[in-house]
Amino acid sequence: MWGAMRGVGGAALLAALMAGTAIGGTMAPTVADAPMMDGFAQAVAEGVASDERLAAFYAGRSYAPIWTTGADADRRAAFFAALDTAGAHGLPVEHYDAAGLRARFATIRSERERGLLEAEMSRTWAAYAHDVSNGVLEPKKIDPGLVREIPRRDTAELIAGFAAAEAPARYLRDLAPSAPQYAQLMRARLDLAAQIAAGGWGAAVPATVLRPGESGTAVIALRDRLQAMGYLGRSASARYDVALQKAVQQYQIDLGLKSDGVAGEATLAEINRSPEERMGAILVAMERLRWMNGIDLGARHIWVNITDFSARIVDHGKTTFETVTVVGQNQADRRTPEFSDQMEMMVINPSWSVPRSITVKEYLPMMQRNPNAAAHINLVDSRGRTVPRSAVNFAAYTAKTFPFAMRQPPSDGNALGLVKFLFPNPWNIYLHDTPSKSLFSKDVRTFSHGCVRVGKPFELAYALLAPQAPDPEAYFQRILATGQETTVRLDTPVPVHLVYFTAWPTASGRMEYRRDVYGRDAALFAALEKAGVELPVLPN
Repeated sequence: MWGAMRGVGGAALLAALMAGTAIGGTMAPTVADAPMMDGFAQAVAEGVASDERLAAFYAGRSYAPIWTTGADADRRAAFFAALDTAGAHGLPVEHYDAAGLRARFATIRSERERGLLEAEMSRTWAAYAHDVSNGVLEPKKIDPGLVREIPRRDTAELIAGFAAAEAPARYLRDLAPSAPQYAQLMRARLDLAAQIAAGGWGAAVPATVLRPGESGTAVIALRDRLQAMGYLGRSASARYDVALQKAVQQYQIDLGLKSDGVAGEATLAEINRSPEERMGAILVAMERLRWMNGIDLGARHIWVNITDFSARIVDHGKTTFETVTVVGQNQADRRTPEFSDQMEMMVINPSWSVPRSITVKEYLPMMQRNPNAAAHINLVDSRGRTVPRSAVNFAAYTAKTFPFAMRQPPSDGNALGLVKFLFPNPWNIYLHDTPSKSLFSKDVRTFSHGCVRVGKPFELAYALLAPQAPDPEAYFQRILATGQETTVRLDTPVPVHLVYFTAWPTASGRMEYRRDVYGRDAALFAALEKAGVELPVLPN
């Protein structure tokens, strides 16, 4: 009978034991008369019954312990050491209650207590393992634009691997993201925590704009703050001198601001942000990297950081192409989502099939006022035929009943420009050219309906075509000159990652920060705090 019971999950097993029902064709004993299942095994079964995967793990090993015998000492020590450093990962330390678990080992009085502690250790281990490897939060529950699929690992697989590991400490270390930026963010978190403990960066700069050549108490405050941030050496000068101007310029570069050396309103707003705000950005960045842990970025991939308004091609860890971008407006239905996919093709001389939402929300009201509004875009019926505006009574339709689609043919003025880059996805997001070039000069570039406009679309096309065309520029230009809509498939699809990092380390480890243009980081940090993640507190 015991052999038949081994394959039964903990929840079913415990229920069967309590009720005396049949398992695998054999009547299971009740708790009171189950001589083959001792107090330890019964307690473990109870303790893991709420977790199907843990229950399967223990049932599969006949409830043999992995935590609570002398032979498990190294495994216990490795896990407790990991819990002691959970704060360095920005995890909810108190939820793991390492002190409480340690104390319970000294107070075991029965096999039942040992079994319950065994189960509690495994439940805590599973929580920690999932948190450190793939994140504390479920992003889709926080913001509808967080559509990234998280490659979460199976609990039974994880704990079985840990139980069999010859080096349990190494197994635990390997759960965290291996991306070098993750270790750099951990270092930045530690450094910033030390700065907060030492009193932070000092008083805010009491000014709206400061220029080179000026002097006074506000300039002193600016100098002191940049010194505390590590941008300037020690100096007692009250003048906005060349050294201070260079420090401001370097700060502006690190923040993605116009690097003119003038401490204007936007620059001072960033300089005056508290170290706690920056710590929040670092902790959220670590959580985002955990969401991507297990995703193969690709030896060649495209990295689109929404907050940085940039797109890069990265080859074997090095940026080989970079362009500025415009991303979605900060409106509920227009924010650019975050996800990863495969770029499969580009369309040269694209037509623009206007999304239904834009057709009925923007163009239909315009055409109801003036039938010839947006005349550069064709009306198309359900059979794909162009319909003359004079044949339509626009006032007769509502957003729900309007029967036509809209399509803009290829042209220099097409909303998608002269090339678009496709990675088919449920949200109809892609990269594309645009005729609205002036928007690339703005500091904050949130103007699109959700897709990503690129500042150097032809150069991006050349870079993507280089592996499959001897002369990618000539090949592209030859197709472009036809004026005909042409799809060119990439011989090797390129992974593309749409991300949202407001804190990111440079190759040297220096932190760069960006503005939280959609407020996503604020929402994520609030959720992390609710989950138990804590910020260091400035001393009184």
